[in-house]
Amino acid sequence: MTSEAIAEGARVAVEQCLAVRPGEVVLVVCDPPCRTVGRALYDAAVAVGAEAQLMEMLPRTESGVEPPATVAAAMACAQVIFAPTSKSLTHTEARRNATNAGARVATLPGITEEIMASALPADYEAIRERTLRVADALRGKSLVRVTTPAGTDITFSIAGREPYADTGILRGPGITNLPAGEAFLAPVEGTAQGVIAVDGSIGGSGVLDRPIMIRVKDGLAREINGHPYAELLARAMDRAGPEARNLAELGIGTNDAASLVGNVLEDEKILGTVHLAFGDNRSMGGSVRAPYHQDGILLRPTLWADGVCLLRDGELLI
Repeated sequence: MTSEAIAEGARVAVEQCLAVRPGEVVLVVCDPPCRTVGRALYDAAVAVGAEAQLMEMLPRTESGVEPPATVAAAMACAQVIFAPTSKSLTHTEARRNATNAGARVATLPGITEEIMASALPADYEAIRERTLRVADALRGKSLVRVTTPAGTDITFSIAGREPYADTGILRGPGITNLPAGEAFLAPVEGTAQGVIAVDGSIGGSGVLDRPIMIRVKDGLAREINGHPYAELLARAMDRAGPEARNLAELGIGTNDAASLVGNVLEDEKILGTVHLAFGDNRSMGGSVRAPYHQDGILLRPTLWADGVCLLRDGELLI
């Protein structure tokens, strides 16, 4: 992967996605696995005249674990934050506090040089239009059912939950996940019933050659088996506490530049996929607090909302 391609991805993130302006206070938070991307984002911010700072921390044990206090304090003071880290800072108090203080935040959990160069440069105006359409289709609905050829068949309530559109274009206080492209919300806690067959990727599984089967009852993952990675997934949930088994998120991918690579950051954005996450859901309108959030990608899904088919076998019908 050439340094020029990585630099182009950083330029798109800084100039197009977050529209960084001269003089703005920009903080780039990275860890060793994402050091090259962090440096590229820092250089791109400097190039537009921002007051930029690069901070490196040790990797967190899981997505959702808080950064060090020094990093959290710096985030609270920044106007723009880029967080290319191996574990996600999206669902942390440090990120929420920064957003509440008025920052524009882009998290890039698990970003690789390849993703930075290939999936991040995309047509975000087209992604924005598509993502808003999907969010509008979910708004005001009550009951969702998702099925897949791999064996998913799950229902849950979304009554009263506001859908979010992660378009990759952020001009005011808020958060985006880069590469972007998803409409998402938090299912109502305790309502999910059924089976989820994760057949794309989840956590550090890479591309799955057979599904992870997750049986959900009353909104919680009760049984996890199938692929060998299932045991690691269950152990991670147990370490994080019982709230980590909460069905936290429904997301629909809207990025036509994304492809299945075994990295959730890109995989969950693939146009026509569904991802269902477990753990903390406070960043998407829920009430469950957990030092854990993992998304599982479902391929070729069919999704109904109040009986209206929005996706059929991975094809967006809206």
